[in-house]
Amino acid sequence: MTHNVSKLTLALAIAASPALANDNIEKLTVLGSTTAINHIPGSAHYLDSKTLAQFAYTDVMRALVSVPGVYVTEEDGYGLRPNIGMRGTGQDRSDKLIIMEDGVLAAPAPYTAPAAYYFPTMGRMQSVEVLKGTSSVRFGPRTTGGVINLNSVAIPEQAFAGHLNLALGTDNFNKEHLVLGGSNERFGAVVEGFRYAADGFKSLPGGQDTGFEKHDLLGKFSAVLSEDGRHHLLVKLAQAEERSDETYIGILDKDFASDPFRRYAASQLDVMNTDHDLIQVSHTWQMTNESSLVTTVYRNEFARNWYKADRIGGKSLSGGGLELASEFEANPNGELAVRLKNNNRQYLSQGIQTEYSLSLGDHQLVLGARLHEDEEDRFQWTDTYMMDSSLTMRLDSAGVPGTDTNRLSSANALALYAQGSMVFDDLTINAGLRYEDVEMKREDWNKAPDRLQDPSVKKHSLSLLNPMLGISYQLADNWVMIGSVQRGVAPPSPGNEQTAEEKSLNMEAGVRYRDNELAFEAIAFNSDYDNMHGNCTASQGCDDANIGNQYNAGEVDIQGFEMLVSQAFQLDNLRIPVSLTYTYTKGEFKNSFESDNEIWGSVQKGDELPYLPDHQLLLQTGLQSGDWQANLSLRYQQEMRTSAGQGSIADLDKVKAQTVVDASVHYQLADNQRLSLLIDNLFDREYAATRVHGGLQPGKPRYITLGYELSF
Repeated sequence: MTHNVSKLTLALAIAASPALANDNIEKLTVLGSTTAINHIPGSAHYLDSKTLAQFAYTDVMRALVSVPGVYVTEEDGYGLRPNIGMRGTGQDRSDKLIIMEDGVLAAPAPYTAPAAYYFPTMGRMQSVEVLKGTSSVRFGPRTTGGVINLNSVAIPEQAFAGHLNLALGTDNFNKEHLVLGGSNERFGAVVEGFRYAADGFKSLPGGQDTGFEKHDLLGKFSAVLSEDGRHHLLVKLAQAEERSDETYIGILDKDFASDPFRRYAASQLDVMNTDHDLIQVSHTWQMTNESSLVTTVYRNEFARNWYKADRIGGKSLSGGGLELASEFEANPNGELAVRLKNNNRQYLSQGIQTEYSLSLGDHQLVLGARLHEDEEDRFQWTDTYMMDSSLTMRLDSAGVPGTDTNRLSSANALALYAQGSMVFDDLTINAGLRYEDVEMKREDWNKAPDRLQDPSVKKHSLSLLNPMLGISYQLADNWVMIGSVQRGVAPPSPGNEQTAEEKSLNMEAGVRYRDNELAFEAIAFNSDYDNMHGNCTASQGCDDANIGNQYNAGEVDIQGFEMLVSQAFQLDNLRIPVSLTYTYTKGEFKNSFESDNEIWGSVQKGDELPYLPDHQLLLQTGLQSGDWQANLSLRYQQEMRTSAGQGSIADLDKVKAQTVVDASVHYQLADNQRLSLLIDNLFDREYAATRVHGGLQPGKPRYITLGYELSF
């Protein structure tokens, strides 16, 4: 079956749709509130604006470590390209998760290139919703790990309102965030500008830039289309650009020991440039008081070129290139050849989705469909530079565009789902079924500088069925027992070596307690994979010839335990909130195999998964009194292996355990003004965050930021 979104989009956008009343029009959310969590038969977490404001993170990874079962691997220190995983799915480029903004797929090409290099800017989000396990059946296409939905700024209900947020900090960090908007009975609008930048905390011998600059522009416009208030339209437009002088080149252990923030001169020209454009039109029809139909048409365009060194002295970074870079700086005689690749790619993701909701007393039914297409267009080339004894690089030979990689990968998908909940006194049964029909294609022009000849073509199609069943039982007034079972699936990418889908059986069971200021949740989970996917990316040190391929690991077993407990204490006028988040995870391969995926390599049965620490803990507390508020966050992550293996971890295959403390202090100058002092890595702990291509990348050092907020 061929699903041509381009031909259908305009017709369906006009014919189908609707939205809610002015106060509901933007509720394209997963949960909608913290209260909704109590009705989810699985792990769910809602980070509202008040929670996010405690530390005002612009790095989504630092915010998400407060959610049990979520793992992050720091890379650039600013969260520009997050590496997020859930329950052992793998963290590289968040490729195993469903990433959404306002309920719509946000990845540049979620089917053809799940490990892409765009993530919505965290600093402009009002709330974050996280679902793991069975509830992901509504969203797809990957239903094993979980869902992260980021909710952007809402249209103000007042006639006119705004918000200004300014910040300055370490390494010339600066942030400017402005929101203006308003609404009346029929129309509403909001515009938002967000920019942040820094000079970077790493250093090059020649003093070149290692920082970044990124800006976002967003506009939303709403209208009540009918006199009875049942038809609404919401239009969302967004644009973002980024320039970051970042690199994949880590440094050897001996160099890290002497200066963890050093960068080799061979990386001095590395730079990422990106451009993102989005249009989204949502129409909601409040059919009756008990039913509604929400339809959204969306189109995402994303382009990026990461110009970065991938060979030094003719050797790959992990095959001796890092050693040559280090040795040349120690003894800069003669010249050293450095090859830089233009990782030039364009992405398109577009489609239409519709969801019908029906409430029958305590019973709920949701029916939905999504028609989607996406593509990744790679048109890449390499340039060679010579670095002399002054560590200056000059262009030696310029490559021809398209002669490194020239290929187009595409996907068409039709998804249908149904999910319902039935309430019988204290028992709630939640059942769902998702079906996807997916077609994949890869066209390869075999490194030609143009596309005049016929390409080699690989095609595959498949159908995926994803059932789930969950229950929640009210044990007592405040205690709820939860449990679920789900068949997790994920479509193979066009580069999958065997065009085999990822399959897993996922189970979870636990208890949840809520009583005013006290909350407790404990959940045990198990994911039994028939076939686990691994996407070959440069960010995990994959060999240049294999980047973009997807590999199959076969049987993998992952089990773990999540716990969250929070309590707020009141001592006279002093409020003391305390929360503890803990995650234990153990994952191992159940079969032996050979893989060109570098972090897997030669796998033996019983080997543990890489980049999956057994233990992770977050302790947060604070003091709140009058106009003052202070917060403290302690994050611990156990050591983790960086390649598959078992037993003790060799030093060169390890990222050591790390403990990082963040702090913040807020003072309310007036009802609408606030000063903030934010300190990331309070004790300035030096630690390695990741190991790529055999080299270590440092975590973010102490960062002090002073901010001012004005609401009007």
